[in-house]
Amino acid sequence: MADEPLVLGIETSCDETGIGIVRGTTLLADAVASSVDEHARFGGVVPEVASRAHLEAMVPTVHRALKTAGVTMADIDAIAVTSGPGLAGALLVGVAAAKGYAMALDKPVYGVNHLAAHVCVDQLEHGRLPEPCMALLVSGGHSSLLMVPDVTSDVRPLGSTIDDAAGEAFDKVARVLGLGFPGGPVIDRKAREGDPDAIAFPRGLTGPRDAAYDFSFSGLKTAVARWVEGRARDGQPVPVADVAASFQEAVVDVLTRKAIRACRENGVEHLLLGGGVAANSRLRAMAAERCAAAGISLRVPRPGLCTDNGAMVAALGAEMVNRNRRPSLLDIPADSSMPVTVTQA
Repeated sequence: MADEPLVLGIETSCDETGIGIVRGTTLLADAVASSVDEHARFGGVVPEVASRAHLEAMVPTVHRALKTAGVTMADIDAIAVTSGPGLAGALLVGVAAAKGYAMALDKPVYGVNHLAAHVCVDQLEHGRLPEPCMALLVSGGHSSLLMVPDVTSDVRPLGSTIDDAAGEAFDKVARVLGLGFPGGPVIDRKAREGDPDAIAFPRGLTGPRDAAYDFSFSGLKTAVARWVEGRARDGQPVPVADVAASFQEAVVDVLTRKAIRACRENGVEHLLLGGGVAANSRLRAMAAERCAAAGISLRVPRPGLCTDNGAMVAALGAEMVNRNRRPSLLDIPADSSMPVTVTQA
């Protein structure tokens, strides 16, 4: 293990400043500074607030990660940073920091794809990824089904969201129910007290003529809002727990149904869950049930590795080094719309 490269990863695509330190597939440190509380009063992430928070948190979070790992900056062999996709200003902070550290240390830098990093982080918990594997990535900005023959160079999109991503729908429904921001964790908690079959909310894009692997949650979000508004007009109380449970069940049903179908139709025996919504307890449970029934092996990182973090970036950087991928140039961009097919800038 000692001869494996020591890689520092920097993640600033949204509202969390993540610094990870990885040696090979061993996680040594995962330090996160979140600005979510600063965004809560606005009901969503404010890009300028996020960028300023990254600027303030960057150096202290790097120092905290180094201390946890028991290493110094001089020990680092390579720097990895999220180059995209994400919020442009937030990405710029991380990319600029990575360039500065790389130049100061005379070390290679790898600008990596945020989504590919969400796939690669599972290696820190369950070992090398099987090739190919199917990845279901679900977050506030993405709902994607990806075929992954090689996480460092070959990620193939099979389907994605055509409107609201799953995490975005959780946030909007939480707002309708008066549950605050972010919506995912609070709806997960409320749903445990409710009946998932209480309300028959729609399952978007699941008809015989619909796109097999694409996702749509805008109609579901609207259906929940109209149902709640209807109760209010009639002067009836809103059963918040039942609404939360029924909404969550509709989202999770669609996600897992399409993921299992993608595995079966593409001859893939391994499914990986990733992204912030992969921390949802009902999604993890239903995925486990349906994978077991279909004979598909399920890999799910622990919840702390599903949300945005520097460990996932360091993991992908370490895999880039391990596979002898060329480092990025020092003029790597911050690409807010970087396609998932581009694993490295």
